[in-house]
Amino acid sequence: MSVKTIAGVEVNVSEEGYLEDMSQWNEEIAKEIAGEIGIELTPKHFEVLNYLREKTAAKEALTIRKVGKSGIVDIKELYKLFPKGPLKFSSKIAGIPKPTSCI
Repeated sequence: MSVKTIAGVEVNVSEEGYLEDMSQWNEEIAKEIAGEIGIELTPKHFEVLNYLREKTAAKEALTIRKVGKSGIVDIKELYKLFPKGPLKFSSKIAGIPKPTSCI
């Protein structure tokens, strides 16, 4: 674990850059992480991010399929919103631990 300054806030991150503590997350941090990945966040992105945070807080396992069946986005939309790693990047931006289903 290391400390990184994101959006002017010092946060604890894993070796891969995932926040270690969900409570350190806010929308400004999300925007900065997304910018580093090359994603400009829209309200639809935040719907997905909030869904991921809710499911993680409820200790539910996350998969691309589950997000695709959430009613928020389908799998195709998820890939459009978060190209090159929809669950991996959406999880990082959402400030949650890397899902076990991500390699």
